[in-house]
Amino acid sequence: MTQLPFHKYQATGNDFILIDNRSMMVDHSVELAQRLCDRKFGIGSDGLIIIQNHPKFDFEMIFYNPDGSMSLCGNGSRCAVNFTHKLGLIEDDCNFLAYDGAHEASILEGGIVRLRMADVHSVRSMADGTFVDTGSPHLMVYLENVLEKDVVTMGQTIRYNDQFKAEGVNVNFVEVGNDNSILVRTYERGVENETLSCGTGVTAAAIASSQKGLTSPIAIKTKGGNLKVEFNQVGDDFTNVYLIGPAKEVYQGTIDLN
Repeated sequence: MTQLPFHKYQATGNDFILIDNRSMMVDHSVELAQRLCDRKFGIGSDGLIIIQNHPKFDFEMIFYNPDGSMSLCGNGSRCAVNFTHKLGLIEDDCNFLAYDGAHEASILEGGIVRLRMADVHSVRSMADGTFVDTGSPHLMVYLENVLEKDVVTMGQTIRYNDQFKAEGVNVNFVEVGNDNSILVRTYERGVENETLSCGTGVTAAAIASSQKGLTSPIAIKTKGGNLKVEFNQVGDDFTNVYLIGPAKEVYQGTIDLN
């Protein structure tokens, strides 16, 4: 019987399974991610995070969506930072390798993580909304009364239309506040449902909202909690992009892989 230790973390309601694989004890795969993330027959989560050693970074983070696809995950990255700090692998500052390349992060007071995201050099207007890639592709749709909308049905309609069906897109429904803030609800590809929060999504929404007159830092409200995004902007070039928010351990356990 193979017992696999795991930890469960959440970041503004986005929940993840984290596995310390520095000893290469598990041969991770699409099938493993699908099994563990299943909320009926597995542990259940919005994604699987594998932590491994890397010769040039403090650690490597490998992320799987529940359907086994791979991408960057902003909320998951913050969980990975606090998890590796608990393991004694990092101090308060670190650098790590993720799906879209190198990232830096710092742990602030109260377990808040300040995560540096990739620079963004394009904000595109499309027929369905505003497109921004923050390590994962996101489309922003601006609405009023976002909390009252059926974002699952609306998100599926866009995610599975002819333009996006093959590779998929995350759809963020954004309501602009009057205090340099936005409210964001996200339909995530790979999860194929609404999540309580999406780190790459709120980052994309904050950057896109610069076209609405919002300026850094932008406060973001999600159903799972509050986040903040900072950036420097020159035209459509966004540098020094940071996603800032909490990440907390929920529990730990083992699962039988047989």
